[in-house]
Amino acid sequence: MQSFLGCLLGAVIGLTLAVLLIPGAQIPGDIYQVIKIILMAGIFLGLVNFLVAPLLRLISFPIRWLFLGFFGLVIEIIFIELIDIVFTPEITLRGFWPVFWTGLLIWLATSILTKIWSRND
Repeated sequence: MQSFLGCLLGAVIGLTLAVLLIPGAQIPGDIYQVIKIILMAGIFLGLVNFLVAPLLRLISFPIRWLFLGFFGLVIEIIFIELIDIVFTPEITLRGFWPVFWTGLLIWLATSILTKIWSRND
């Protein structure tokens, strides 16, 4: 349960930081629309991270081991592209670098939150 909450909160926090800090990551509209879209996309991304990512991590274990775990960032970037496709008119990520930095922020936020909560068990 705490891992699930870590995935959800990590996705929401990472998306929020991306919209605030990365120039190519934009959500048009007023503040209420932006919050609603960040929450919807964060919940969607958190569910994908919680349900699909473990299977992808298992399949890509040799590659992750070879690259010292940084292939998890590649998986996160793929999920960010999925979010960009699903929420096309609402979320705008222009180019590779905004997707990369957004993926990095979400990957770091999710990793930190799940580590903190798993340590408390």
